[in-house]
Amino acid sequence: MVETFNSKQKIARTAGLLYLMLAITSAYGLMYVSSQIYISGDAIATADNILANEFLYRSGIFSNLISQAIFIFLVFTLYRLFKEVNIQQARIMVTLVIVSIPIVFVSEVFEIIALLILKGEALKALDPQLRPEWAMLFQKMNSTTTLVAVLFWGLWLIPFGQLAYKSGFIPKVIGILLIVGGVAYVIQVATALLFPEFKSIVSKWTSIFPTVAELSTILWLLIKGVSQKTGTSSVL
Repeated sequence: MVETFNSKQKIARTAGLLYLMLAITSAYGLMYVSSQIYISGDAIATADNILANEFLYRSGIFSNLISQAIFIFLVFTLYRLFKEVNIQQARIMVTLVIVSIPIVFVSEVFEIIALLILKGEALKALDPQLRPEWAMLFQKMNSTTTLVAVLFWGLWLIPFGQLAYKSGFIPKVIGILLIVGGVAYVIQVATALLFPEFKSIVSKWTSIFPTVAELSTILWLLIKGVSQKTGTSSVL
């Protein structure tokens, strides 16, 4: 059944609110907390920061877990909004998000294990002087696992962007931005895996595109919702 305009408007605004919540929780856990805790190349200083700011560290883990729960609600809300545009692409979009969720959960488990090691609650027989190095091993496992998740964070934006482009009720430029942002994430992951020496340079530039794309999408969904032009393409 075709959604009425008012129904689509409500769904779009809900999606915008969920997307905003996802952006806030993700930014807090992945960017703010990380910037306050981690010191590149210095396991001992990082370990000291974790122990000295345990609540902040734990709040980052919690925020990342909450963000993934929000992500699930977001993608199913977007599915409701776009399923009449192209149901196959909408299903692909949902699948890519769902696959990424357990990957992030595993990465957060590695962060918890790192904390337990530093506090002496795991690997109790380990020499205390070796705890920072072991903790950083699990932190590296967390970073690598998160990198896999970033790949899917990029891939889901591509069908999302295609749906937005075809929809007729969201500006085509937003669809293009989402596709470009998704490709940028994929390039970022490919560079980190294949050419790690260029990771920081490429990441600095490629992160701009998905940020602009997703912020634009959030603002459009929250402020405008959907336009009156509701003609869409076939569901096939």
